[in-house]
Amino acid sequence: MNYEFINFEITNQVALITLNRPDEANSIHEPLVKELDDISMRCHRDSGVRAAILTGSGKMFCGGGDLKAFIDQGDEVSNYVDQTATILHHAISRFSKMSAPLIMAVNGVAAGGGFSLALAGDYVISSDTAKFIAAYTASGLSPDGSSTYHLAKHIGLLRAKELLLTNRLLSAEEACQWGLVNKVVPASQLMDEAKSLAERFANGPTKAFGVTKRLLNTAYSENLETQLDSESLGIAETMGSRDGRHGIDSFSKKKTPKFLGE
Repeated sequence: MNYEFINFEITNQVALITLNRPDEANSIHEPLVKELDDISMRCHRDSGVRAAILTGSGKMFCGGGDLKAFIDQGDEVSNYVDQTATILHHAISRFSKMSAPLIMAVNGVAAGGGFSLALAGDYVISSDTAKFIAAYTASGLSPDGSSTYHLAKHIGLLRAKELLLTNRLLSAEEACQWGLVNKVVPASQLMDEAKSLAERFANGPTKAFGVTKRLLNTAYSENLETQLDSESLGIAETMGSRDGRHGIDSFSKKKTPKFLGE
């Protein structure tokens, strides 16, 4: 698939995904999410991708849905939004299920669908100039893009309601204090920080990362016994992997392991 609205490259086992509609605030429309969905499936299937970074070009991370595209649909807008959201949600699901950790490098404003997309990362690094706002109900809309799944888990139900109902704008530092962001760095250092972390993940035990992600995804939905059973299966699976055996052997010999993602 040729990408018109997203820049995509893989270097040293790190996938770099850059939303590339800077003149339209990297806003979300159906062609963009089709590209993002294709990229998510490529990253999910490609064992050579052991970490990924998602960021935006220009001054904004993602301004949310492309309202002009929605207005242009006229009476067909509900079908258009349904299709667009469904494709976006499939991409988010694939990123969640892939073993490689996904780093969100939030370079500017994350609003609406961009706010939701930022929440879907496994690790979120923010520029100190970024801002976060849900913005959905300000336009008479309900949230999408996984925000109702992730937000309350990150910051608690009351604060999630506050952000989604009042559309309170958070600075990068406030977002970090609230638990939406792992780390805030100067804008000039954002991509260096993201790439450094991605390289660390790419040299890590990818299968163990994947099992860990899947376990945490069910942390709020499964009962204790089911979660314990999943943990047993997971640690048995990773213990039997090349990296698991190598990691245990290296630890016992007090050596630094060299993980291959196998």
